[in-house]
Amino acid sequence: MNGKMKKPSQRSIYVLLTDTGTAFTRLIKGFTKAPYNHASLAFDDELNEVFSFGRKEAHNPFIGGFVREDIYRGTFRHFPNTRCLLLRLPVTEQQHANSVACIRHFQRNQDAYRYHLIGLLGVLLQREIKSDSAYFCSQFVAEALKSSGVPLWDRPSGLVTPNDFKEHAQFEFVYEGMLYDYQLIDKEKLGPVPPHPLYMALRTSLSKLTV
Repeated sequence: MNGKMKKPSQRSIYVLLTDTGTAFTRLIKGFTKAPYNHASLAFDDELNEVFSFGRKEAHNPFIGGFVREDIYRGTFRHFPNTRCLLLRLPVTEQQHANSVACIRHFQRNQDAYRYHLIGLLGVLLQREIKSDSAYFCSQFVAEALKSSGVPLWDRPSGLVTPNDFKEHAQFEFVYEGMLYDYQLIDKEKLGPVPPHPLYMALRTSLSKLTV
């Protein structure tokens, strides 16, 4: 990743690695010892189209599936201190078109897919636990690229971790730091940081007591 830059390709696909700093992600980092524990696929360096398998509810890590991640008002906005690493992957026009088609398939059939929580155990054991309808984040990104004609590893996608993208020589460095310090994010589009649901529940309870 720190070697010579490759010649500009016709198109690019981006991989966004993140760490929100939640208790669940700290638990994962305790096992992986890696700086990032979530991987997403993006089609532009402004991060307008970001996709992954992850939380469908910001504060519940156990309800997950295929998601389009809105960095302005989605789950990431609940965690303003999220750190990230953005990587660029040079691809051909055909590989890019294949990737877009792959994502559109997941979008059309998103209700059929779920988060592959048990698959994470397979990573720890270095034994792939297969499922036709479930993925975890880095598995999804690796499989989407592989099925689009961009195979990056010889091993199964179910054994790929976020750190594997960080270490792969085919990726080019774009940015590393706080997500919301990234210069291509439109600060004017940022919504307010949503309050934690426990805070809202407590506030509601207190308001009832004062009525």
